[in-house]
Parts: sequence; C-alpha cells; structure tokens
Amino acid sequence: MDAVRHGTTHSAEIARRLAGAGVSVADVHGVADLAGIPVLAKDDLPALQAADPPFGGMLAVPVASLRRVFRSPGPINDPQGDHGDFWKMASAVRAAGLGADDVVLNTFSYHLTPGGLMLDGGLRAAGCTVIPGGVGNTAAQVEIACAAGATGYTGTPQFLLTLLERARDQGRELHFARAVVTGAPLPPPLRTRLQHEFGVDVYQAYGTADAGMLGYECEAKDGWHVPRRMVIEVLVPGDDRPAAGGEAGQVVVTSPNEVYPLVRFGTGDLSAWDREPCRCGRSSPRLVGFLGRVGEGVKVKGMFVHPRELAAALAPEPSVGRYQAVVTEGDGGQDVLTVRIEAAPGRTLDAASVTRLGARVREAVKVRAGVAVVGAGTIPEDGPVLVDARS
Repeated sequence: MDAVRHGTTHSAEIARRLAGAGVSVADVHGVADLAGIPVLAKDDLPALQAADPPFGGMLAVPVASLRRVFRSPGPINDPQGDHGDFWKMASAVRAAGLGADDVVLNTFSYHLTPGGLMLDGGLRAAGCTVIPGGVGNTAAQVEIACAAGATGYTGTPQFLLTLLERARDQGRELHFARAVVTGAPLPPPLRTRLQHEFGVDVYQAYGTADAGMLGYECEAKDGWHVPRRMVIEVLVPGDDRPAAGGEAGQVVVTSPNEVYPLVRFGTGDLSAWDREPCRCGRSSPRLVGFLGRVGEGVKVKGMFVHPRELAAALAPEPSVGRYQAVVTEGDGGQDVLTVRIEAAPGRTLDAASVTRLGARVREAVKVRAGVAVVGAGTIPEDGPVLVDARS
C-alpha cells in the first residue's frame, strides 16, 4: 500500500511502529494486512509530540516546506502542506452544490486552529468566493453576509441557527441556500428546522485536522461517503477487530498524504458502515454518521476539550478543590460548557475568583465556559473530570 511504503520511508513514527510490531512493508498488500500494525490513538499525540517536537516524528517533509503550522486543542500541532486544498474538503463543498457562483460565509476559526483554513481551501478549490468570518461577532457576520449577498455557509449547525435568528430579530434576511456543517452534531429536528423555517439545504462533512476530509453527505443525506484514496477501518474498541455489519467501532485512518502520512491512526470517533447502496448512485463506501467518542476528548462548539487541559487550568489553583466540566444542550441545540468547582478546604471562591477561573478555563480549552461554585461533596471523589450530558 502506498501509505505504508511512503510512511515507512519518510515518517520516523510509522517506521518505529512497524518495526516494533515486527511488520515489514513487503508484508502489507491490502487492508487485511494492516491488522498486524498497532493503532496509534489521537489521544497519544500530545505526549508523542512533546517527546519529539513538533510533530512526534510523523512529518514526512522538512518543517520549512510547510505553508502553516497550527495548534489544536489537546494540545496537538497540525501541519499544512504547501498546496491549496490540503485537507481535500472540496469534494464535500461540491457535493453540497456550492461552486463558482456562490459567496460563502466561513465561520470556523482562522486563528491558531486549522478549521477555518480547512474549509477555506475546499471552498476556494470549488470556485467559491469566501467571507472569512471566523468565530463569534454575530452582528458583524450578519452584516457582511447580507451586504455581500452570501448564498452559502460553512460552520457548526448551531451557529448557523444563531445567525439566522439574529438576522430575523433585526428585520433582515440571510439568503443562505446551502450550508456545509461539521464540528458538532446535527440532530434531525435542527436539520428540519433549518430547511423548513429558513430554507437552508444543509449537508454534513466529516474530517479531522490530522487526516483531512473523511466523509461527506450527498443529496440523499443518508450517511457519509468516504473519499477516494482514503483507507478507513471501523474497529471495535478494546480488541481492534473489524466491526461486523452495523456494529459501531472507532474510525481508523490510513492515508497516503505525502506531507503527513498516517497508518492506522485512531481518530477516537465512533461510527459504523452502511452497506446499502446509496440512492445517489455513488459506489463509495459510507459511514452512518457520528456515534460518539472513544477517547477522553469531547467536542464542544466544534473544538475538542480534554481533561488534561482542564487540569492545566485548575489543578495549580490552591483555592480549587474538586472540579468537573459538564457539556449540555442549550436553546436551539447550542453546546453549553459549565465547570463546577468545589472550594478547597478552608478556602472560599468569591465572584472575582470565579471570573478569573473562567478566563483560565477559556484560555486553556479555547471555548467559553460558565463556572458554577458548588458545595463540598457535590462532585463525586471518583467522578469523571469531563461529562457529556447531551442527548
């Protein structure tokens, strides 16, 4: 396989992993032969990169040849090679019907994390004109989208609803005909509301900063089509056997990317195969969609939040005893992150302390969080640091 041959030659991490498992490149001819290679978990990247900066021995080209270097939550360093649609997002954009006649508001972050430029590259490759909206500043984004006559949107589905409602409250109308959403769940009621109340035809895309685009919806909106040249396995966590039938498993990626090759990279995302033919006529394999997470990270407002980041922000604080972050669903399906904190014995947490701790959490996880002070004994001693309570 090209990914294994190229990776073993150019990626120190892949070469080490194959050698440790006693696997030779000559032994790998197809997907079934990958079984002898251990899976590299995404949650292992921070330690791997800290031991061998900046990319843990995974980069296959000199750092100086990269177009950009990003810092994703984890923390994880992500490379961008020196060509436009590096993450191959254009297929998702085209499948959604967006092209040269469209002006698209892109609301993913352009700062430090790669989400904004991942979609930007795909939009430009498809011929779209891009408004680099970035995160937040809702009023300004409504203003520019109206002024420029934006016909498309990329971002999370929840922020799309926020923009549409804000415009309506202002007596204005956004003319988004199509949207490509990712980074957050799209519950069926939200898709239906966006379509019927606001007239937006919504398509999902699935990708990661490490591997690029891994799946996209067609007009049938019945699962995620896997792009060409991308090898995806769905493996049952624990024993890493191939998931049978519609059984859920971790999405594991082998990619022949010349800049950042991946061999059996465990994304931490759970999905399953849909073996039924798609009504659109495409013959590519399909994933059923997002079914949860394997690792410790939880995606909130399109960004991963990790327990280790919360620990970095709160563990050094002498006034903090126990803490626990809880993710819930707010109005309109918006993600709400609340950090519950118990004061350390003999300490108190006043309003100024709560404000300061909230700022520390936001700086660490890159997501706005509420801080709630709770009584001693409220948080179980053996309770998880991060709880996903969304339906």
